Amino acid sequence: MEPDWLGRSSLAVAPDLLGCRLVRRWADGRQLSGTIVETEAYTEGDPACHAYRRETNRNRVMFGPPGFSYVYLIYGVYHCFNIVTDQDQLPSAVLIRAVELDTMPPWLEGYRAEKPARWGAGPGKLCMLLGIDRTLTDRPLTPASGLWLEHRDPIYHQRVESGDIAFTQTTRIGLTQGADLPWRWYVTNSKAVSKR
Repeated sequence: MEPDWLGRSSLAVAPDLLGCRLVRRWADGRQLSGTIVETEAYTEGDPACHAYRRETNRNRVMFGPPGFSYVYLIYGVYHCFNIVTDQDQLPSAVLIRAVELDTMPPWLEGYRAEKPARWGAGPGKLCMLLGIDRTLTDRPLTPASGLWLEHRDPIYHQRVESGDIAFTQTTRIGLTQGADLPWRWYVTNSKAVSKR
């Protein structure tokens, strides 16, 4: 996926990422991909955005060019993966909240007790599933980095255009500020959505 496509407001990119693929390739050659089914937008002037107050070592990547990863830790345990969007020096990102696996490789058999559709149902769960942690922050989202994005395939896009696949827009989750802003989108009928 081209940085220029991501170089738009997070409010435009977040819904457009639904149906796109997030792909992870490990050093040992294993590869796993999931369809993005839930996103949240964060942008300049947004009190819930990590870059709201000022630039810091933690959020510096958000002030850079689009197409980079921003990974942070919450509760000291769970990682969250974001895609930097908008223009250079304009802090903006999209949090990927849920993915649905495209295929089930044999090495994932028995990964969790719950149904496979729920394995990536939440930002922390998808990061565990795809092995995303802070070692992957501030990296370009390209195959060379082991983590990248792919556009919707034509059949999926056609189903969206025809209304066969619908999206829901609603408020973001787990925030104390900016909780009233309807900046979360999800694939309406996906079983992998973290919360309806």
